[in-house]
Amino acid sequence: MKINELEIKNLFEQGYNCGQVVLTYYADKLNLDEEMALKITAGLGGGMFSGDSCGAVIAIGLKYGYYEESDLKSSKDLCTAKTLQFRHEFSEMFGSCMCKELLGYDISIPKEREKAFASGKLLEFCPCLVKEAINILDEIL
Repeated sequence: MKINELEIKNLFEQGYNCGQVVLTYYADKLNLDEEMALKITAGLGGGMFSGDSCGAVIAIGLKYGYYEESDLKSSKDLCTAKTLQFRHEFSEMFGSCMCKELLGYDISIPKEREKAFASGKLLEFCPCLVKEAINILDEIL
């Protein structure tokens, strides 16, 4: 199943954030229903609405995360490696994994957030970022 930028843009226009788009794309593969995927990622848009790191890595944690002591070492190493791989590949492509650096606006500041929306970047550039994040995750997951 492939997703294109137009589908992603449509989801953004409906009010979904980047984290929600990414995780709902993988919901079936990660044994999540779409509603739960949307809820889990509701606070991750725009780097947790503070311009920080991309929330797309939540899919890596759901796939390779650890919770049992017996799996801690091997699973933690694998999860860390996959997360760093995502970060490296995404940063190679776009220069950063930080939302505020990618957008050129710090959306944690209300006036900057207003400027980001007014610029149209959130509906034009962000779908491209999400599509590439999904492409990278397709390889990793």
